[in-house]
Amino acid sequence: MPYAEITDPDDERIADYRALTDVELRTKWEPPNGLFIAEGDLVIQRALRGGYRLRSVLVDEKRVSQLTELPPDAVMYAGAPPVLEAITGFHVHRGVLASFHRRPLPELPELLAGARRLAVLEGLNTHTNLGALFRSAAALGIDAIVLSPDCADPLYRRSVRVSMGEVFAIPYAKSTAWPETLDTIRTAGFTLLAMTPGPGTIPLADLSPAQRERPALLLGAEGPGLTRRALAASDVHVAIPMHHGVDSLNVATAAAIAFYELSR
Repeated sequence: MPYAEITDPDDERIADYRALTDVELRTKWEPPNGLFIAEGDLVIQRALRGGYRLRSVLVDEKRVSQLTELPPDAVMYAGAPPVLEAITGFHVHRGVLASFHRRPLPELPELLAGARRLAVLEGLNTHTNLGALFRSAAALGIDAIVLSPDCADPLYRRSVRVSMGEVFAIPYAKSTAWPETLDTIRTAGFTLLAMTPGPGTIPLADLSPAQRERPALLLGAEGPGLTRRALAASDVHVAIPMHHGVDSLNVATAAAIAFYELSR
């Protein structure tokens, strides 16, 4: 496959890949420009299968001949590892990065109409937790995800990498009116289940068949958890029984356990 050799880290053709470790800079650059970065062969292939349009590929020059499953019209740039590191800000040990065009997110009513089991995330702003949660959701029967306005970007490179590309498998929408969105979800026929370690909770395993019929599981940020407004808007407060004095789990771990229980 033909490619252009990159020897200058300041080459304007590879502007999409600059300073990938600078979260603030990337957050200001990627969503407004309708782009995201995928890292590694597996994740890139999953993005392509998910219907995302490829913009370009940046690859270690030693790996050019190994990229045999890209679209025939793919724009490819190749450089030596030190050049790639100078561009991106880190050692590209997977050897390949790709820039993709984002797609418009579905409207909330459309998302809800096609889902039976829902995850609703409030203030989840850690990219690794978000990526892990999307991976668990895809594996354990969650049909769609709703994000509060202050959640992290699921298509940020670290989220995509941790999810192993499963962010492309789960449809999601971002709320523009919070917590009013929770009323919209309930009106669509879901039961709002708030995960919280506080008092007055019931074990997930004790939910009734009616409460399991169309569950919308609310999960909050690591540490603060769900806000009082989200807790007040929920129908049921649920928890995972703990032992040995442990009061909570990492949000991605708790989510995986809850997803499994709700899909049984």
